[in-house]
Amino acid sequence: MIDIKEYSGKEKCGFVAVVGSPNVGKSTLINNIIGSKITIVSPKVQTTRTRVRGIGIHEDSQVIFVDTPGIFTPKKRLDRAMVAMAWGETADADKIVFLIDAKRGVDKDSQGIIDRLQKSKQKAVLVLNKIDLIPRDKLLSLAEKLNKTEIFTDVFMISALKGDGVQKLFTFLANKMPNGQWMFPEDQISDMPMRLLSAEITREKIFHQLHEELPYAITVETESWEEKKNGSVHIKQTIYVQRESQKKIVIGKKGSRIKTIGSDSRVELEEMLETRVHLFLFVKVREHWGDDRARYTDWGLDFNA
Repeated sequence: MIDIKEYSGKEKCGFVAVVGSPNVGKSTLINNIIGSKITIVSPKVQTTRTRVRGIGIHEDSQVIFVDTPGIFTPKKRLDRAMVAMAWGETADADKIVFLIDAKRGVDKDSQGIIDRLQKSKQKAVLVLNKIDLIPRDKLLSLAEKLNKTEIFTDVFMISALKGDGVQKLFTFLANKMPNGQWMFPEDQISDMPMRLLSAEITREKIFHQLHEELPYAITVETESWEEKKNGSVHIKQTIYVQRESQKKIVIGKKGSRIKTIGSDSRVELEEMLETRVHLFLFVKVREHWGDDRARYTDWGLDFNA
């Protein structure tokens, strides 16, 4: 039985959906608030594929942050499913945080989000990220421009990477949550199963190692997870690619790249699990994994979106 804090009448609990165009810093922001890595990060767009919930506590408030894939114009089935899931999360959220890269400004994808929020008459908290990369006069001009859309109730300016302004944003959101019993134990920071998170960690390392489009043609699955008597964990994962030529690239010359990916992933998993990890990686070809219903179920995505 998992113990959840007994409701005294003072507690608050609610959901915050964090939305924005790809690569604006959503995952970095949530990891910073939670104080631990619960969602993967890379400089490439569309790193996040699935819904990730991070659980933060501030005084009597439990805030469940939902990290959603970046919202953009979808082209493929997986793209459509990710965007549909992102919008679906906003419908049930107690607060919507709309994150914008202040340096990039309002790009096509951000404008699309603004248009949809206006059409649906949804309100959001505007968060301008990466403020350390833009002159203050331009930052204030951007905030003024966005306020004219009349969809934002509040404005915050932060650096998710450096942590500037993040605690102020978190405190504000925590105070805005509705009264109610907490949904998770006090020491739980995410609802993502470790098998899935470990696969995501390995996929992140692939993003850092490979370039251009290849990472998007790859998925990772944890095939087995075995906890040994000495406390160590044996993990077997399969990296699926779509073509034989991609398999050779992932493995690298004399297995050099797959060794680096495995080593980097193992180090992070050991830090996360605080125990010895034995990670075994295999690379296989599965041409149409992007059209496999089971993958969408695992990721919490709608195959028919």
